[in-house]
Amino acid sequence: MKLYSLSVLYKGEHKVVLLKAAYDVSSFSFFQRSSVQEFTTFTSQRIVERSAKGSRASVTEQEYLGHVYVRNDNLAGVVIADSEYPSRVAFTWLEKVLDEFSKHVDRIEWPVGSPASIHYTALDDYLSRYQNPREADPMTKVQAERDETKIILHNTMESLLERGERLDDLVSKSEVLGTQSKAFYKTARKQNSCCAIL
Repeated sequence: MKLYSLSVLYKGEHKVVLLKAAYDVSSFSFFQRSSVQEFTTFTSQRIVERSAKGSRASVTEQEYLGHVYVRNDNLAGVVIADSEYPSRVAFTWLEKVLDEFSKHVDRIEWPVGSPASIHYTALDDYLSRYQNPREADPMTKVQAERDETKIILHNTMESLLERGERLDDLVSKSEVLGTQSKAFYKTARKQNSCCAIL
């Protein structure tokens, strides 16, 4: 997962104004970096231009995703990422960035601002902090831990089956389970025999 840019823009009546942006184009060759940066700025402006006020959207272009959030006050944010970056994290992050930006930068500056005139330095920090959504977003971290646990459990069951130990054999050999428990297991097994467990 990779984030390439984070932009804060203002959607004016006739044009979209770039207010501030942060870029991480280090994964591209040195000679491509300025072109990639210009392209992400151009793309961010076009996405905001074509988005309605109060909307959120994700736009796909080859292996890249542009996540856009345009608030009702015409302040907009765009994240350009690879296709693996989770949309939920991107939109949560955009909302947070725009709220903070609107508290630090006076609304009067939005229509006439530019990256040189707007004094807001937190975008670079946000871009580096959210590179790994698992670290930045608690829900994504829990999801990743759940997936890892599922893989470990699956591998453990496979290793049991590889050793030739089958659950039926273990139940029949068990001295701890009573007769009724064994009968219950066999009845349940027969009733569920039509279904396969993945």
